[in-house]
Amino acid sequence: MALNLFKRVESRKGLFAVEKISLIYNLLTTILILFLFQRMDHPVQMLVDRAAIACMTFLLMYVYRLAPCKFSAFVRIAIQMSLLSYWYPDTFEFNRVLPNLDHAFASAEQWLFGCQPAIMFSHHLPQMWVSEPLNMGYFFYYPMMAIVAIYYFIHRYDLFEKLSFVLVGCFFIYYFIYIFVPCAGPQFYFPVIGEENVAQGIFPAIGDYFDHNSEVLLAPEYDRGFFYNLVKTSQQVGERPTAAFPSSHVGISTILMIMAWRASRKLFIGLMPFYLLLCMATVYIQAHYLIDSIAGFLSAFALYILVTKMFKKWFAVPMFKQPVQ
Repeated sequence: MALNLFKRVESRKGLFAVEKISLIYNLLTTILILFLFQRMDHPVQMLVDRAAIACMTFLLMYVYRLAPCKFSAFVRIAIQMSLLSYWYPDTFEFNRVLPNLDHAFASAEQWLFGCQPAIMFSHHLPQMWVSEPLNMGYFFYYPMMAIVAIYYFIHRYDLFEKLSFVLVGCFFIYYFIYIFVPCAGPQFYFPVIGEENVAQGIFPAIGDYFDHNSEVLLAPEYDRGFFYNLVKTSQQVGERPTAAFPSSHVGISTILMIMAWRASRKLFIGLMPFYLLLCMATVYIQAHYLIDSIAGFLSAFALYILVTKMFKKWFAVPMFKQPVQ
């Protein structure tokens, strides 16, 4: 299929939907930085970053007006999606000033299940033939996102902007939750309180511990393999003690599966094994409590409906007019 990536088209004026929602999130978090300025670690740098992102967004819009085509439109959208890797750890800079809530989530987990499923899962199945597929599934999160996005770009270009808006919009809603719900997850919390407390079902509050200790606490230790080391290396680079509830890994991957189903049954079936491994891996590698993953799954459907309606009501504009003759 010829994509005509560089065929000139009559450009659409203004911002794309995904750029608008990104600037809205940028503005809201900027206001929050100003409100919390005295309590934050490096608010000036965060404000500079936001100004730079906003300027880059408008610059890309201008460049697109000079050379309007599918490729330049793709670049604009791809950059906004890639900025999620900045916005995610950024949530930690806000919630670190609030008291940690892991003790409440771990206690709820203990009350619901009579144990800590994240501990039991990995304790009973530490073998490499289990850990490697599950770590592979967890690592497949971003490749899954890229596969669905590229499929839409190639085969359903008319819905590509909607896909990018729904994904980024849902991410931003999750990020707002993470800002105000400081839960780090078992892999951070359990090493802090110690194995004995976890075994006895004792989950003390740790207050602002993570405000001063943000290093990744790698747990648990399985039989090491390629994907185990890949996941742990990526966590050391980009992970922070934040974003445990609800699980955006489960939530966003569920939204991706909804979009895959609507675009292609073959794509949906091909992604299904990786999706199931990813969902199980969130608990297995102790990134999330089981209730985080359940909440991620359930919230995905509500967010998909909400953000889709937002797009249709306020942001739906054709990306291109008729091709220039």
